[in-house]
Amino acid sequence: MSTNHAPRPGAEKLDDEQLDLAHRLATQLRVDSIRCSTQAGSGHPTSSLSAADLMSVLLLHHMRYEWSNPGLGSNDHLIFSKGHASPLLYSIYRSVGVLDEDELVNTYRKFGSRLQGHPMPILPWVDVATGSLGQGLPDAVGVALAGKYLDKLPYQTWVLCGDSEMAEGSMWEAIDKAAYYKLGNLTAIVDVNRLGQNGPTELQWEMEKYAQRVEAFGARAVVIDGHDLAAIDSALAEARSNPDQPTVVLARTIKAKGVPEIEDMEGWHGKALPKDMAQRAIAALGGVTDLSITTASPVKSAPQAQAAPSAPVKLPRWDIGEEVATRVAFGAAISALAVRPEVVVLDGEVGNSTHAGDFKDACPERFFEMFIAEQQLIASAIGLSVRGYIPFASSFAAFLVARPYDFIRMAGASEANIRLVGTHAGVEIGQDGPSQMALEDIAAMRAIHTSTVLYPGDAPSTTALVASMADTDGVVYLRATRGAYPVIYGPDERFPIGGCKVHGAGPEDKVALIGAGVTLHKCLAAADELAQAGIPARVIDLYSIKPLDRATLLETCRAVGNRLVVVEDHYPHGGIGGAVMEALADADVGELHVALLGVSGLPSSGQPSELLDAAGISARHIGAAARKIVKA
Repeated sequence: MSTNHAPRPGAEKLDDEQLDLAHRLATQLRVDSIRCSTQAGSGHPTSSLSAADLMSVLLLHHMRYEWSNPGLGSNDHLIFSKGHASPLLYSIYRSVGVLDEDELVNTYRKFGSRLQGHPMPILPWVDVATGSLGQGLPDAVGVALAGKYLDKLPYQTWVLCGDSEMAEGSMWEAIDKAAYYKLGNLTAIVDVNRLGQNGPTELQWEMEKYAQRVEAFGARAVVIDGHDLAAIDSALAEARSNPDQPTVVLARTIKAKGVPEIEDMEGWHGKALPKDMAQRAIAALGGVTDLSITTASPVKSAPQAQAAPSAPVKLPRWDIGEEVATRVAFGAAISALAVRPEVVVLDGEVGNSTHAGDFKDACPERFFEMFIAEQQLIASAIGLSVRGYIPFASSFAAFLVARPYDFIRMAGASEANIRLVGTHAGVEIGQDGPSQMALEDIAAMRAIHTSTVLYPGDAPSTTALVASMADTDGVVYLRATRGAYPVIYGPDERFPIGGCKVHGAGPEDKVALIGAGVTLHKCLAAADELAQAGIPARVIDLYSIKPLDRATLLETCRAVGNRLVVVEDHYPHGGIGGAVMEALADADVGELHVALLGVSGLPSSGQPSELLDAAGISARHIGAAARKIVKA
């Protein structure tokens, strides 16, 4: 493999006037970073100071962006993966004229301000929420994927990274997938300032080791002095020169550069400069300036593909009684949605089991394989959503939710629109054993800001909900089962999100059985057995767990004397039972008589029927719990 540790020779050099302007802008960025953080009494100015030269040259000579029109499709993207350097980002916004002096200096980190401690998309120039380190670069991979393969627009995605976050595995997943997909439109600029929060970083200034790692993952490494303006310019020009290989600019910098009394000194991470020190530093830097700059205009090009939410979608149909796994129904439904050009599918190398691979057969140009890299799977979905696409990301539920949970959490913080489908959930999966059984996913997903949690019980409800997911904002999660179960709904049945289905309701009902997914079928079987024993019971299909149909739940309580059996193939903590009890917590329905049946211990391998029975969530256990409540 050829090594490229320095900018390409012959790159056009900046003249003295351009170098002076870049120096003056970098100085202003440093001064403003100190001013806003000192005024706030908190922040990360030293992490901002080290990267000021890098951002100055990027803005003046490489960034193509219309700041008055942040939604312009051909704009470059600038993502601060090291989101704690927000003083620098907000200082950039002042320099390009989209933030004024008062907002920068007097509102940073204040209650109600747009200028939060870490960047949030409340600002129109911020694509994604960052600050949980190791996420900005992975998200940028999704933005770059959209640019190269879907938008087919010549924008560049620039990412400012910190050296501390290079210890995160997600950063290397990102570089690996960027190389795999030949994302020459992605450039990572790593601010290697040697010092992290609690002392030196893992590699400190061992630039050759950084470069070797970057190249091992298939990207181009360019090592520079991060305070040499001409070298920075040449490196960024080099980064844009190869359309088929991502570039990682490794910039050796000094933390707190520009404030000599604390340069490269431990103990200053995340601390604002005291007012007296700030005043000395600002004076030494030449004082406050009001330099205003204009970045280059984006390259004019054809508009990106337009969404088609009204495109005719022909969903698959099944006959009542036909046995179909909901994961199979998902594959059929998502393939039907391929007629909508904004729908994109990503999978974690299990597409033949999740049936996301069915979409690849229908529309290979909008299917992206992320392999066994679940963090990058979710990050790519977030990045694609930045560009207006509707990404469906799927994997086994145990891995989809657990491995990349911080990315899902930050998707909620970004209020991103992503769709997640987790298959093979619960003890129902059978012989693979507990390592493969998602038993925490409902609780985890219910806790996410903006989340919707769905758990259909048959094929028609699955297809209807998948279609609704495409037009539901936020983080939308659908849980699908492995095994095939009978179709119980007709093809024209409606399944509004936030609703439920009531089966067998009558005026003499003594108890309600509440289930979803596989336990819906067990509740229906238990209701038949109870009816034969003279105990009329209704069944609620709680296919929408969040939001939950509280009105129907309250009506049911009053109809059955507050006798409920809630059954879930999930741990009892935070799952369906928790959702039901939270909905009833402040309800004026009188004394409740509730049995909560869930998986209380560690399962083992076995047949699905054996495992459901061992967990106490089979039809016979449901019937026994109902009899006990009615008798009491």
